[in-house]
Amino acid sequence: MPHVVTDSTCDLPKPLLDRWGITVVPMTIDIGGTALREGVDITLHELYEWMARTRELPKTSQPSPSAFEEAFESLAADGPVLCLTLSSKLSGTYQAACLARDLTGVDATVFDSLTASLGLGLQVVRACELLGSGHAVDETVAQLARYRDEMKTLVLLNTLENIVKGGRLSRFQGTISSALDIRVLLHDVDGEVLLLEKVHGHKRLLHRAVERMVARRPDLSDRDVGITHFNNPDDAEWLVQAIGEACHPRGFIVNEMGPAMATYAGEGGLIVSS
Repeated sequence: MPHVVTDSTCDLPKPLLDRWGITVVPMTIDIGGTALREGVDITLHELYEWMARTRELPKTSQPSPSAFEEAFESLAADGPVLCLTLSSKLSGTYQAACLARDLTGVDATVFDSLTASLGLGLQVVRACELLGSGHAVDETVAQLARYRDEMKTLVLLNTLENIVKGGRLSRFQGTISSALDIRVLLHDVDGEVLLLEKVHGHKRLLHRAVERMVARRPDLSDRDVGITHFNNPDDAEWLVQAIGEACHPRGFIVNEMGPAMATYAGEGGLIVSS
């Protein structure tokens, strides 16, 4: 079976990574001038503790081409490689992987997921399933492209604090939004993350996310749903129950989002992909 490589924003649980033998190239999180590899040098809980102590937002950066080179070369002797990355509209990770492929000359195919978190993770799992059932890499990529184009990712922001810290919203606007209990629902459009709607209140945000999913695809029996959260297991479980009753998906993958995604989602944030 060809080897599958991805980056750490896939947010897949370790048992799934181990089951399929997936190689993960870590993103970099810069905290106070110290570069840390996601999932290697820093955990989500360590990031949360640091963010609680400072108004500064950590900086994230894509893996270097050399990190992908190392991964590709370590696997090349055993056959072709399929690498799936975070959306090229959100990061230079895809370009770094393509450059590594070109520099090494390894038989590696690089696929742009056009999404993030378990949106990427679900595509990685689908790739493993297809390759494991005997599909060639080119056949797998063709099916992945269709799966990707049918996928939708919603981002539920319970706080605007990190958007304010990141300069995407003024502190004045953030204060007003907090006072009015405004929550934000984002969605992916051609690989970018854009505003879908603003809602009042925490529960309304959850209900609107489910309503959006039902309106778009009421029957999810042929696919899985991925849910990641930042320190918010209760809402993640609520979504599992609500989406399960409304759309009857094949299954769920639920996990804490890694530091790179959590940096932008903020505490209580959720990402739902299907």
